[in-house]
Amino acid sequence: MSVTITRPRSLRGEIISPGDKSVSHRAVIFNSLSDSGTAQITNFSPGADCSSTEQIMSALGVEITREPGGNAVGDSLTVKGVGLQGLVEPADILDAGNSGTTTRLLAGILAGQSFLSVLTGDQSLKTRPMGRVVNPLTNMGAKISGRANNTLAPLIFHGGYLKGINYKMPVASAQLKSCLLLAGLRADGITRLSQPAESRDHTERMLSSMGAELKKEGLDLILQPSELETIDVEVPGDISSAAFWMIAAACHPDAELLIRNVGVNPTRTGILTALNMMNAQVELTDERQVAGEPVADVLIRTSDLKGIELSGETVPLLIDEIPVIAVAASVADGETVIKDAQELRVKESDRIESSVSWLRSAGINIEGTADGMIIEGNQKINGGCFQSYDDHRLAMSLGIAGLISEHPITISDPDVAAISYPGFWQTIRELGGLVG
Repeated sequence: MSVTITRPRSLRGEIISPGDKSVSHRAVIFNSLSDSGTAQITNFSPGADCSSTEQIMSALGVEITREPGGNAVGDSLTVKGVGLQGLVEPADILDAGNSGTTTRLLAGILAGQSFLSVLTGDQSLKTRPMGRVVNPLTNMGAKISGRANNTLAPLIFHGGYLKGINYKMPVASAQLKSCLLLAGLRADGITRLSQPAESRDHTERMLSSMGAELKKEGLDLILQPSELETIDVEVPGDISSAAFWMIAAACHPDAELLIRNVGVNPTRTGILTALNMMNAQVELTDERQVAGEPVADVLIRTSDLKGIELSGETVPLLIDEIPVIAVAASVADGETVIKDAQELRVKESDRIESSVSWLRSAGINIEGTADGMIIEGNQKINGGCFQSYDDHRLAMSLGIAGLISEHPITISDPDVAAISYPGFWQTIRELGGLVG
């Protein structure tokens, strides 16, 4: 069923961002691997991706119970850890759904188990590259097979005795880094990873707080085999979800939004960097620490945005937000150039191609490049009916375009937003933008 979004006269109010996907995945996985008791995880992400992780850990023998949260607060999970050696052989194929994070992090765990397991996902996930995790895991001693010469799911893990690895990562990827650190927890010897640039560091923060012998030297990570201790986790709001409302407020002609409880981990705040570069009126208030993660409320108002260049080390820190940044760039003053974002081509859709395609159909002068896009500013987004390419972030970017366009925008397949943000369309309704 399609939805149609129209621009409300004003855009004002308070929004609570749903629980952070990245932190939620890690909280349930890492606590499952601890052997020191029971953990409470509050404000767990409501998205389908994190539910996939929860279901897989349950299938591997971890006792997990869920209690509904209140109103805008996510559910609470209770996780009884089984230890690094305590997982059991699953009775069936493990289904990660649409979640690349689930697939790649679980690969690091399943690679060193003594039992057989098969990990698959939906049609989109089966097209996403897995060779980047399979190859180094194989070098560690894992026995893994899969489609397309072991580069695509389904992946079969035959079990293996893992040894530490000294690995130079070809890309700055939190998923690859996390996969290898999880494998290194039970490997024989030290695992050392050399990163080409920073990427989100939720794994390092949480593993360290759980007692892992992990240290950082520059961009290198050095991990000793470690046992984990259970910790309770209050999941902060997801900045990638909050980014949609930041863009909406900055681009709307009469807006002021306060987004509460947003995780502002410095490896995730590329969206704030980009908005500041674009001259957005954005302010952090009530900055605090929650379970080792920095959290703040974000206040953002109508802004006179200008075009910018995004490239280099900033890009991995906002890779998921680029589709909605492209919306802002379309109406900003001046040209925006995005480089070094080739990772977008292997997301749920080819996000360079899909973003260029729909924006061009909406009348925007935009050019795709091998590693990004060039967007002419000072344009108006035309209305019409558009598809999301079965990509949750594209669907929500279209929704934000509807909030700022002078013409209604219809999204033909909006339900995919539930992958990460089930309440997205309801929030648009509460802001006055959803008309059908």
